[in-house]
Amino acid sequence: MRVLVMASGSYGDINPFLAIGREMKRRGHDVLFFASAYFASAAREAGLPFVPVGPVEAYEVVIRNPDLVRPGKGFKLVAGATMEYLPEAHRLLEERVQPGQTILIGSTLAFATRLVQERRGVPTVTAHLAPSIFRSAYVSPRMTESGIFERFPPALKRMAWRVVDALIVDPVFCREFNRYRTELGLRPVKRMFHDWIHQADLTLGLFPAWFASPQPDWPAGVHLTDFPLYDQAGTNGLAADVQDFLESGAPPVVFTTGTATTTETRFFSESAEACVLANKRGMLLTPFAEQVPDRLPPTVRRFDHVPFSQLLPRVGAVVHHGGIGTSSQALAAGVAQLLRPMAFDQFDNAWRLETLGVARSLTPKRYRAHAVAAALDELMSSQSVQASCRLAAERLAGRQGVSRTCDIILEKAARQSI
Repeated sequence: MRVLVMASGSYGDINPFLAIGREMKRRGHDVLFFASAYFASAAREAGLPFVPVGPVEAYEVVIRNPDLVRPGKGFKLVAGATMEYLPEAHRLLEERVQPGQTILIGSTLAFATRLVQERRGVPTVTAHLAPSIFRSAYVSPRMTESGIFERFPPALKRMAWRVVDALIVDPVFCREFNRYRTELGLRPVKRMFHDWIHQADLTLGLFPAWFASPQPDWPAGVHLTDFPLYDQAGTNGLAADVQDFLESGAPPVVFTTGTATTTETRFFSESAEACVLANKRGMLLTPFAEQVPDRLPPTVRRFDHVPFSQLLPRVGAVVHHGGIGTSSQALAAGVAQLLRPMAFDQFDNAWRLETLGVARSLTPKRYRAHAVAAALDELMSSQSVQASCRLAAERLAGRQGVSRTCDIILEKAARQSI
């Protein structure tokens, strides 16, 4: 079969779909991978034919905008970038459809896959990486720093979702989206993140039920697989400088704000100071060196990128933004997590990790060196946290989330259910 895979977002969003594409190719299918030109080298490393959607510069404009990590402004920024290249993405997909032989696989914001489904009837899969996309009036996703919304009674939650759609989501996403749908001869949509986003032929959640259990009002037919633990780890092991640092002392603490942040100077300066206060070694991970202080303590080093699957089993703790990719890799490694969520799904992921007993959280305002040092001391000395981390690692040991995802997709195709 021809398998067209489209993904949108940062490396944490792209990597799982590269893994799915690799597995489909390994099984003998004809795979094409669509994403921003920024990820051409990642697709090449994964061995997948690549079709760029939008130039490298367009992606860099987004990640270099400080509004990206501000919840309301970041939402509008992502919506604008998504809609700007939607027509191009749709055209590139439709050009490569082979009728009767094609499956489309798209991430949450890969709207073009759904447009092709509606216009051409091509079997389509939408795979959601994080549970926050599934709204519920029962156990609701945490959408804000305060966590007030999820304490509302069910009837009030349903009303609140309607208000959010009417005042925030639809004005930001639907106006341009429906204008393009009209050009295509398609009917306009409302409440796209409530209904339309889940109307592919097959909807997947790429996480286990013990991380987020399905609720009675989730969309019908959602299949949960497992975390797609893929991080472009090479076959040659860790780089020599990373290996040397790991072997030169006690297990360090890793600090990262993800691969799509470029303006987090305060995070890295506070993190470096926290290492001194807590008497811990630190690894600051970012490819954007301008975020990191020019002078670091002797026990703290910056590295561009280190595959988490190889690094995290060897560290004492990981401090991060709560992205689902970093979160799942830390769970698999059995390492304690200190979270500083900023936007998007990060509040919900952080809440679920805390509920599992493997993490603690600090708000961006409270992320100061002394608070970070105290939180790390508590995390790394807590027997209950370490026990919870071991349990999570045991749950994920030997799990084949990517393989299971491909099994479900192909089983459905074979039964002509999609």
